[in-house]
Amino acid sequence: MRHRKKGRQLGRQTKHRWALFRSLVTSLLEHERIETTEAKAKEIRGFTDRMITLGKEGTLPARRRALAFIRSKDVVSKLFSDVAGRFKDRQGGYTRMVKTRRRIGDGAEMVAIELVTMVEKSSSKAAAVPATTAPAGSTEAAAS
Repeated sequence: MRHRKKGRQLGRQTKHRWALFRSLVTSLLEHERIETTEAKAKEIRGFTDRMITLGKEGTLPARRRALAFIRSKDVVSKLFSDVAGRFKDRQGGYTRMVKTRRRIGDGAEMVAIELVTMVEKSSSKAAAVPATTAPAGSTEAAAS
């Protein structure tokens, strides 16, 4: 029985699982969007939120705690300088998961996990471009 044992085992030993979480969080903070399985994405949400909270704290001990988990010094400097500044007014919920597809080999549900503000930047660019082209049938249907 697994009563009161939280977290997914993902078919891995403990050290392998922790290494997986560390590398996924590092990749997510570096690229700001990664595609992985739904179970892995749900597991790394909390770790990512914790790292961004450390970045918002901005102190030297917080930087050292982030360096103990994240695998790249460049990603930690990006976290503390760029990413934390974007979330300064947000109290949590720094990531979003978007279902993308089913993997061909085993049928696993794949999701794209991304930082929330990354999409807002791209949507503001899309809003700046006027949408003048419309499908041919849409104007005729609206007129009648």
